[in-house]
Amino acid sequence: MSGFDRIDLAFPLIQAPMAGVSTPVLAASVSDAGGLGSIGVGGADAAGARRMIAEIRERTDRPFNVNLFVHPAPRRDPAREEAWCAWLAPVFATFDMPAPALLRAPYRSFADDPEMLDMLRVVRPPVISFHFGLPPADIVAVLRAAGAVLLATATSVEEARAAEEAGMDAIIAQGIEAGGHRGMFDPAAPDDALGTFVLTRLLARQCRCPVIAAGGIMDGAGIAAALDLGAVAAQMGTAFILCPESAADAAYRAALMGPAAFHTRLTSLISGRPARALVNRFTALGDGGNVPVPPDYPVAYDAGKALNAAAKACGEAGFGAQWAGQGAPMARSMPAAQLVACLRDELAAARAEAKALPDRR
Repeated sequence: MSGFDRIDLAFPLIQAPMAGVSTPVLAASVSDAGGLGSIGVGGADAAGARRMIAEIRERTDRPFNVNLFVHPAPRRDPAREEAWCAWLAPVFATFDMPAPALLRAPYRSFADDPEMLDMLRVVRPPVISFHFGLPPADIVAVLRAAGAVLLATATSVEEARAAEEAGMDAIIAQGIEAGGHRGMFDPAAPDDALGTFVLTRLLARQCRCPVIAAGGIMDGAGIAAALDLGAVAAQMGTAFILCPESAADAAYRAALMGPAAFHTRLTSLISGRPARALVNRFTALGDGGNVPVPPDYPVAYDAGKALNAAAKACGEAGFGAQWAGQGAPMARSMPAAQLVACLRDELAAARAEAKALPDRR
């Protein structure tokens, strides 16, 4: 039995962590329905993460996943940060707010957060996943000793091999279609921008670890295709944003249900790292040219969050981080358990349809 098999999924589905959007209620609902629910705690401190884990455990006795950001510490460059705030200043001015005078890093990498590690060692969540990189070997050893099944996002064969060498139990193959932040270990490195199905097939052939397909998968037919290419499960995030259990606000939901769903874009403007979002007023800031290099993640996010707050105070919702994958037009608004049930039925239908096809050999 592989480490991943210890999760004992009743249905080959992982609800993506989606920090800021996923909630303990959403994660517990998905887990109870037979998938693996997830929460993202990359933006939380150890105390906040502990509360979220405790709430999930109050709601379900099924396994769940806790996701952590393992990004390099940002390189602070006062001149670059000042130039970035100066470039955003005219936009802030339209909302009668000055641009921030100073920027901060709003949260720490898990690699630099011993309090988070101590908390996880004590509370022992059943599954832990990593985004943006891998923690050092000593941290991996502590989490493995605490009994956690360990997952890591990879956007390339090279990253997947590094995850395998680090002792991960499964690899999340994140295709270019995926919503939210690219999980690239080094955002400054060349990105081959591999699609979900190409990357999934490559990793299924190149790696020994089980592979989880992520990016653009929105229905049971997509899950079936991922499984046929060698994945053991599909990870789906955008599909769950419209569930009432998510923390997406009304403007985000409205945008996802409107024409913007057909137009997503990779942008570094919002946070300083490439991420796929619905096209809105924030992503459009890059259309005018002469865009300075944003500060390192997550320092740029400090400015992005401040701009969104200033805009929302004036009734403008177009500066939010409305992350979404290329499958966004297929998002459905229904309770999470009902969505999982629909996905089950769709997967069964796709399997039955494939079986009914005439033998073409």
